[in-house]
Amino acid sequence: MTTRRAALALALATPAIARAQPAWRPDHPIRAVVPFAPGGATDVVARVLSETVGAQLGQPLVIENRAGGAAGLIGTDAVAKSAPDGYTILIHSNAHVIAPSLVAHMPYDPIADFAGVAHLGVIPQVLVVNPRLPVTDMASLLTWLRANSGKINFASAGIGSANHLASEVFRAAVPGVEMQIVQYRGGGPAMAAVISGEAHMAVDPVASAVPHIRGGTVRAIAVAGPARAAVLPEVPSATEAGLPAWAAGAWFLALAPARTPPAAIAALNAAFNEAMVRLAPRLGELGVERQPQYATPEALMTYVRAEQVRSAAVLRAAGVLPE
Repeated sequence: MTTRRAALALALATPAIARAQPAWRPDHPIRAVVPFAPGGATDVVARVLSETVGAQLGQPLVIENRAGGAAGLIGTDAVAKSAPDGYTILIHSNAHVIAPSLVAHMPYDPIADFAGVAHLGVIPQVLVVNPRLPVTDMASLLTWLRANSGKINFASAGIGSANHLASEVFRAAVPGVEMQIVQYRGGGPAMAAVISGEAHMAVDPVASAVPHIRGGTVRAIAVAGPARAAVLPEVPSATEAGLPAWAAGAWFLALAPARTPPAAIAALNAAFNEAMVRLAPRLGELGVERQPQYATPEALMTYVRAEQVRSAAVLRAAGVLPE
């Protein structure tokens, strides 16, 4: 009887074993597309994480910058149309959810065409100016802006970028001042324009702005929102600086094409989450704060949907319409 029961138990277990999803382990490098030029905050975060994520997966995570289009449309569209096999992923910012508010005919759906992989943290944004401008704080900047209305070039990291959203919110917070928001092909080129004097000012996540601020090539005026950034304790928040209406942040995420196998999503998610924990000190130096409440792919996509609604409301209030 014991032998018969054992045989029956094995027979019943065998179909379940056959149906079980094996753990996914990549056998060649994974392409991680950053839809912006090198040097911007999204690129910085991707490169900080890439080596540790690759080590967790046992294969290199190769960063590929594919800049172009509003909100990084070109690189994002390439990932949306890639094979859903786990070997191509997207590393993006909250510009991903801004795109539908800017582009009337989207080549992809930012929700339906993607599967969530991992939330890669959030960082505050900081307003910087060319150090040759005769301004040292928000009060003197506002005075200068009003005196030079119509002559101001405000550099942005491209239509639909997190920088662009923050720039629009700033412009709306300073009524009566006419400023031209000039779009560049990423945060790096936008910052270079401020450093050279081609543009007067820009908003940039602290992750990529801190080296330029510390090096003296730009001057920090204020951090967007009610609180200071831990990595820039000497820079006042917008609320402290007398501009409480200016609040904006940047967050980052990893996505895969829709229909990527769940086993691949699970492996990628685990690798990114482990990298976020291991690299917490390094990311903290850049101002990146981990948000574990969005650590699962399901929680990430819930957050993404809510942020798309919120961003659309901000841009409509700023008078930005899809084109």
